[in-house]
Amino acid sequence: MAKLSTKEIIDSFKEMTLLELKDVLDAMKEEFGVDPSAVAVAAAPAASASEEGPSTVNLTLVSAGANKIAVIKVVRDITGLGLKEAKDIADNGGVVKENISSDEANELKAKFEEAGATVELK
Repeated sequence: MAKLSTKEIIDSFKEMTLLELKDVLDAMKEEFGVDPSAVAVAAAPAASASEEGPSTVNLTLVSAGANKIAVIKVVRDITGLGLKEAKDIADNGGVVKENISSDEANELKAKFEEAGATVELK
């Protein structure tokens, strides 16, 4: 019997119906004693964890843009700083918040961009 390549196997799967694919999976379970779907599910979390990148980031203000007053308000809302400190960050840039989750950082980045500022996630 000739050995099939991975591409040939995938091509043959593409031609099958869902019921035929289920029969193939059931046959694999019976023949090899392994559930292929369990292997795929177990491997998925490990792959996604390595693709995510860092779990915490720093939100850095690069430029306040044309609407500095709106940016100062966002800085004050996020950090709880006083007007002078928030204005200094808006004027000079710098780290607004450190060690925050990527999700929170993306939400805050959207607020800054809405106000006209340029920010970086590092």
